[in-house]
Amino acid sequence: MRERLRVVAAVARDAGLARIELAYFGFNMTEYATWIAILVYAYGLGGAATAGLVAMVQLIPAGLVAPFAAFAGDRFRRDRVLLAGYLVQAAALGATAAALSAGAPVFVTLFAATIAAMSFTITRPTQAALLPSITHTPEDLTAANAVSGLAENVGILVGPFLAGLLLGGWGTGAVFAAFAVVTIVSALLVIRLPLVAVAAPVEQLGARDVLRESFGGFAVLRRERPVLLLVLVLAAGIVVIGALDVLFVAVAIDLIHMGEAWAGFLYSAFGMGGILGAIGAVALVGRRRLTPSIAGGGLLFGMPLAAVSLVPFAATAPVLFAASGAGSSVATVAGRTLLQRIAPEAVLARVFGVLEGLGMFALAAGSVGAAALIETLGISAALVVTGLFVPVALALAWIPLRALDRDARAPDPEALAILRRLPIFAPLPAPAIERIMAALVRLDVPAGHVLIREGDEGDRFYVIVEGSVAVSQGGRHLADRVAGDHVGEIALLRDVPRTATVTAITPLRLLALDRGPFLEAVTGHPQSRAHAEAVAAGRLAGDMSQSGDD
Repeated sequence: MRERLRVVAAVARDAGLARIELAYFGFNMTEYATWIAILVYAYGLGGAATAGLVAMVQLIPAGLVAPFAAFAGDRFRRDRVLLAGYLVQAAALGATAAALSAGAPVFVTLFAATIAAMSFTITRPTQAALLPSITHTPEDLTAANAVSGLAENVGILVGPFLAGLLLGGWGTGAVFAAFAVVTIVSALLVIRLPLVAVAAPVEQLGARDVLRESFGGFAVLRRERPVLLLVLVLAAGIVVIGALDVLFVAVAIDLIHMGEAWAGFLYSAFGMGGILGAIGAVALVGRRRLTPSIAGGGLLFGMPLAAVSLVPFAATAPVLFAASGAGSSVATVAGRTLLQRIAPEAVLARVFGVLEGLGMFALAAGSVGAAALIETLGISAALVVTGLFVPVALALAWIPLRALDRDARAPDPEALAILRRLPIFAPLPAPAIERIMAALVRLDVPAGHVLIREGDEGDRFYVIVEGSVAVSQGGRHLADRVAGDHVGEIALLRDVPRTATVTAITPLRLLALDRGPFLEAVTGHPQSRAHAEAVAAGRLAGDMSQSGDD
């Protein structure tokens, strides 16, 4: 655990990541505080049914926009997309505050609030796609997600709590005005981030191409069933969050009879539990099997909600909601990390955009479903049904979900360190490195063995862990390669026969990577490809000063 905490601390000390996470904390405070505020506003207009209707009116347009807005995160520099999203959010929140303060007609207020809800869909997919590109190891990525989970849940704690204070003292308009300022601060934090290689390659696209590429996330879900399954499991948890948006208000006002300000306080209790869960998620750092944590977190997420109906008191409700928040946090960190591992990096923002859009519909379905359950069966029954939703969904999906990482193995620290020292692999994001690690084969080769023969077809890339080799061409000795060097990349990159013979001088320990995984990793990342091409070009030109070879 100490080593895991050290990894998390190292991530938190990174200047770029720290600013991203602070901005994300502000985003989460804002999203949840303003959402509680608009639901309280709607509940005051006509009770739970109106609150559910307003939730649906806001969330459905946001759900339709999210998958296409996320295309910007794959098309342009993700740090700049993040900044643009915060600026749009600040403007929309300010407009909503102005409408509420001026006593504008309901449709004007809801229109402005809906624009704000739509603008929120930019941030989370962009953040989720940005983290893998700026973390260097699987452990770093899990740690960054744990820090994001902590930022999210501290935001859930602080945002609704502040919303409760503002609602009690100054009304709904004050909530939107205050958090418009918070969002401006988030925008300032992500200006000129000290990041390397966060830009996505940009080429000219026509309108038809843009429309086609915007559906890239849906195409991945259609082709890759494991990605689709994981997205659906995560969306099931979001359905419950949507139901809680209405249930917090209903429990506060009509079940424990503590008044509307307690809606914010109950949400804060949920956030406090989420903080504890995010801290506990540090235990996931370095762990390859994540589905058990998704299942365990899902059970802890759901069961306390059903228990609230059994002990509906002001003293117990916050504790049970906090336990639920802890389970939600663990399941979310594990689920998002696994999704980042298995989804293609080139369309990662769009995959998370589909999740965000589906999440908006899930929130709407949860809010409307909870309102309907409250109206027909009562608050207690609504809590029981909501609490059982995620456990039942996990039970139905458990067999294929478990298969996602059944064969995963713990990362090899030695192999990881060796790969990270190679310029070809050093720029790769954490998920790409993890896929390479899964495909690596360790080989022991005796002295005198011909590892690569000139003229043969290229099938593997080799990294020398221990020992040395001789490189020759046409019977003429060219160079010796030692531990830390690599051989075999020219034939793979140029699709030509082997250009030299490589023979073991001493017994060798090697890491071998087959052609497919090597090309997928290296050619899919601009900096890695540039390094590999530079090495290949130098060797083909006879520049023997570069490391590696064939």
